[in-house]
Amino acid sequence: MATASISARPGNVERLLARGEQGQGLSQEDSLALMEQAETSALLQASCRLRARAKGRSVSYSKKVFIPLTTLCRDYCGYCTFRKDPGQPGAHFMTPDEVLALAERGRRAGCKEALFSLGDQPERIFPEARDFLRSQGFDTTLAYLAAMCRMVLERTGLLPHANPGVMGRDDLAALKESNASMGIMLETLSPRLLKKGMAHWHAPDKVPALRLRTIEEAGRQQIAFTTGILIGIGETLKERVDSLLAIRALHQRYGHIQEVIVQNFRAKPDTPFAAHADAGLEDLLRTLALARLLLGGEINLQAPPNLSYKDFPRLLDAGINDWGGISPVTLDFINPEAAWPQISTLAEKTAAAGLELRERLALYPEFAQRSGFLAERVCAEFARHAGADGYARLGEN
Repeated sequence: MATASISARPGNVERLLARGEQGQGLSQEDSLALMEQAETSALLQASCRLRARAKGRSVSYSKKVFIPLTTLCRDYCGYCTFRKDPGQPGAHFMTPDEVLALAERGRRAGCKEALFSLGDQPERIFPEARDFLRSQGFDTTLAYLAAMCRMVLERTGLLPHANPGVMGRDDLAALKESNASMGIMLETLSPRLLKKGMAHWHAPDKVPALRLRTIEEAGRQQIAFTTGILIGIGETLKERVDSLLAIRALHQRYGHIQEVIVQNFRAKPDTPFAAHADAGLEDLLRTLALARLLLGGEINLQAPPNLSYKDFPRLLDAGINDWGGISPVTLDFINPEAAWPQISTLAEKTAAAGLELRERLALYPEFAQRSGFLAERVCAEFARHAGADGYARLGEN
């Protein structure tokens, strides 16, 4: 049983909730006290009041096409079914023709965002990946990704959002030329989960320092960035709080974190974590509410609706203001067992909570008004899709 923090002495929880709600900043000790001591209803109510003051009634989503550029990956996370080794069913590197055809499907369906997801640096361990890249004229997966993002931007007008894993300075700079935003999930700040039998054993790109370095470099280059945590993979409450605090610190320094995702672990068959318990709904709601209070009202907070199944409307009770990317044409290839809700259903459930669903683009409206975050070519396409308020232009299919 966790020992209560000094901050959790009787009568102090209410003061901590008020401090978080007013955006005064919660410390590690404060955050742990709330997670250990606060009633769930009080946490949720405080987070919703902060959302209302900072974000109004709008809850956003992005209409996207999901492009799984390659399923080959050098990391072996204990919970992942997306990654494959060469020769396994589903192991694939998409050709330029395949990428363009899928992007075109998305464009015809009214998508504005092309989300590129892919395994991390497969050429480092697989000759088959190196052979494919050479056949296309590239040495690295990240260089090939940059070329595919440019192609999609130029040929379809969709706004790329690349989520390829660990990236260096030059990789980020190259991708910025064609991406409206980028992302990498921090997942956890805990190096303990790299140990044998833990979630990130045999996953060299999940070293927290490497992922933090990528997020920080994105800040230096004024790249609007998505990151977040994955809960229920063996982390402690303290490690969870520390991960959120690290994200907050980077945003306070660079101002570039446009979105934080709190994603709940779901066990998948045929993985080392197949028998690991799912993250519970109440745990997810409490963590979301704490994230809102800890991060403040400025940052956009998201939880994937498809991973909460029929309970997804309850995520609104925890202070989120974004549903993430929803695709009318492709699966969530990371979680193929969990279908996205229909956009009409999202709108209905959001309205039932007294909120309004708004379609955004791959760059959040508040970043569209800041100079330096979009390359010239990307800026032109963003302006074509965006209305005066920075959300997706009304009536555009």
